Formats: sequence, C-alpha cells, structure tokens
Amino acid sequence: SFANEIANLCELVGADPRRVLPAIGADHRVGEAFLGPGVGWGGSCLPKDVAALIGMGQEYGYGAPLLRGARHVNLGQRRAVLRKLQRGLKVLKGRRVAVLGLAFKAHTDDLRESPALELIEQLHDAGALVTAYDPAVKIAPAELDGIRMVPNAYDAADRADALVVVTDWPEFAELDLRQVAGRMDGDLLVDGRNLIDPDRAARAGLRLVGVGTGG
Repeated sequence: SFANEIANLCELVGADPRRVLPAIGADHRVGEAFLGPGVGWGGSCLPKDVAALIGMGQEYGYGAPLLRGARHVNLGQRRAVLRKLQRGLKVLKGRRVAVLGLAFKAHTDDLRESPALELIEQLHDAGALVTAYDPAVKIAPAELDGIRMVPNAYDAADRADALVVVTDWPEFAELDLRQVAGRMDGDLLVDGRNLIDPDRAARAGLRLVGVGTGG
C-alpha cells in the first residue's frame, strides 16, 4: 500500500515510480521486496489478518489508522484500474476487455480476495464483455457469470478493445506485443503490475498505461 501511495503521487507530479521506489528500497531498513506498485494485494491471509488486527483494536478503543489506511489504499488501486479503462475507452458498455490473470498472485490458482475478480465484476456492471486467461486457473468461478475463459493470452487479446494485466505472471512480461496488437481491435494496454516494457509496447503500437505512470 505504501508503494502504491508513492506511485499514485508519482503519477500526479510526473515522476516515474520505477525510479523512485528502487531509490526508497535502497535503504537496507526498507528493502525492495515489497515495493512493487500494482492493483493491490489479496489472498487468504493478508486481508483477513489486517481485518482481524483492526477488529482487535476496536475492542480496546484503538482506531488502527495505519492499518485502515493500508486497506483503503489497497481497495482504491482496484478502482483505479477501472478508471484508467474508462478514460482510455470513454465508454465501457459493449466493449471487449481482456483480463490477463485471475489468481491473486503468480504461481498459484488461489482466487481468494483476488483483485481480478473485483475488477471483472465492475466491468460486468459497466456492461463490458470480458475474456480472461490465467496460466493456473482454467475454469472461471461460478460467481463470475458470463466471463469467457481462453487457453492463452493471445486468444484473450483477440478482438479486444483493451487488455489488462492483473496478475504478475512472468510470462506476461514476455508476450509478443506485436502479435497482441495484431489480434486486438483497440490499442489500450493497462498494465496493473508494471510488467510490460514501455519501449516494447510503443514499438508494437500499443497505448501503455501503468501504475503510477499516467493514463
């Protein structure tokens, strides 16, 4: 959440979080391991544990403002992705949006508290048509009615007006972006994990919007 807060400030003032955050992490007391901005954290443990700590504080009359702030920033990152899509596409109703990644993090099929699921629900509410791909998740959860799962990222991009990277799977950083652009109807690529190299995206003719990098 701290990394996302810094990234959001970078976006407002025109700084590059890909340079600012490593500088912060260079202090050995901080470290770089958890300073990657993105669409927010999920999973079975961290959201539950944060909520439990806040609840414990309430029992003793303590508001736990830092924990509440971390949770508030985290939830805001998910809504920020939707706003980037709205700004880039103007209208979401009837638009095709490809979502890369359903699990809450790479190398797992765990969907609990996944930012991707909340984003897809928001897209559905806005009238968008969603296609999704995740290397480890082959069947969409029952609550995501209407989502179309496909076997690879390129099929997800087929005829899409916009593509969103939600989970930090390494393979998404290595995509053939020219092939992705050739399969899409639109050119908007929202990188919710700052995995995609901006120069590669530009050469492929894609409008790249990252976390803390405009859009």
